[in-house]
Amino acid sequence: MSEFLSGDFWQERYTTGTTGWDMGTVSPPLKTIIDALPDKHARILIPGCGNAWEARYLVEQGFTQVTVIDIAPAPVEALQQALGQENQQFCQVILGDFFQHEGQYDVILEQTFFCAINPELRIPYAEKMKSLLAQNGILTGVLFRTPFENPGPPFGGTLEEYQATFEPYLHIETMELCTNSHPKRAGNELLIRLRKV
Repeated sequence: MSEFLSGDFWQERYTTGTTGWDMGTVSPPLKTIIDALPDKHARILIPGCGNAWEARYLVEQGFTQVTVIDIAPAPVEALQQALGQENQQFCQVILGDFFQHEGQYDVILEQTFFCAINPELRIPYAEKMKSLLAQNGILTGVLFRTPFENPGPPFGGTLEEYQATFEPYLHIETMELCTNSHPKRAGNELLIRLRKV
């Protein structure tokens, strides 16, 4: 579909350690979102999971139906090893293309996946999210709130662009400045909560 969705492109980033987006821990806004989820048995998807610190945190907090997907083998293998055999019953780790994935989820967590795909794929992303979410399911997480001067990835954008992308597919409950971003991203993230109605 795009060089930015090729397994080879992202595999090379991991094997060379060119992973500047990886904070080495769960993202503060995602931690807050996870801590507020009431149902430990909610079906949760993390697309473009990378090293999946959020997935590890979900399992640590007792969530039982976590699914993660990435197109690069390196982070998938690393996560499987980090989880261990015991925890893999709570977290399904998939090597594959998000746009080909099928399933139904109550919660989808967005953390640096949207900004990694070619902007031409943003409408297909919104359409796919609608199809993957169960009725009243939510897509929540963070998006970069600034366009980037350098060619991506990452690819940024504006509040207005994101509203136009998502409004035809999902109800926007929250799309506002994130107040608890990691210090390196302070002022540059939008907190989102979108619902399938």
